[in-house]
Amino acid sequence: MRNPALALLVLPVLAVGCGSSHKAATTAPPPRATTAPPAATTTAQPATTAPTTTSGPGALQAEATSAAAGDIPDNQVFLVFRNAAAGYSIKYPEGWARQGSARSVVFRDKNNIVRIVVTAGARPTASSIRAEVGALPGASVAGSPAATPVGGAPAVKVVYTTRSAPNPVTGKRVKLVVDRYYLWKAGTRAVVDLGTPEGVDNVDAYRLMIESFRWR
Repeated sequence: MRNPALALLVLPVLAVGCGSSHKAATTAPPPRATTAPPAATTTAQPATTAPTTTSGPGALQAEATSAAAGDIPDNQVFLVFRNAAAGYSIKYPEGWARQGSARSVVFRDKNNIVRIVVTAGARPTASSIRAEVGALPGASVAGSPAATPVGGAPAVKVVYTTRSAPNPVTGKRVKLVVDRYYLWKAGTRAVVDLGTPEGVDNVDAYRLMIESFRWR
């Protein structure tokens, strides 16, 4: 005969076992979506141009920290630069860096510097040119302005000199000799500065460049 007390103990155990089989299963929550941050954008910096004064282009100045510039070789190759915005063309040495655009353009190779600035203006005179160049900060006029035809067109040439700031290491200053040409056409004036460190001979190359200037 079965023991009634043993039967009573078995029933609760079975009840507990059956209850655990109906417990709801749990699942992990889905991962949260992430959005990548927008890519960074950069803005190109505009090219800088040589400084000008209210009356016209400022004086060219050499850089004391720039490597020395040598003579332009006789076999130098020249290219033609056509400036549609300013309305002219001119030859320049291949390999020289170009800076600026439109009405103010600079070509340079170390301290060999050529700058062309085009503005509206009346035909200048020798006296107005001497006064303008003589008023440029740091410039010393080396001779009287003289009529010098360029490419068969009338022009006026004046020579001035400037000195660079002292080199921070050696204290030396670079003297720049600049041939400045004034050219004009129908209310438009071009000022062409051709700068050479003292002791460097760029006469032939610079003559070729200025003689190549043409209004378009």
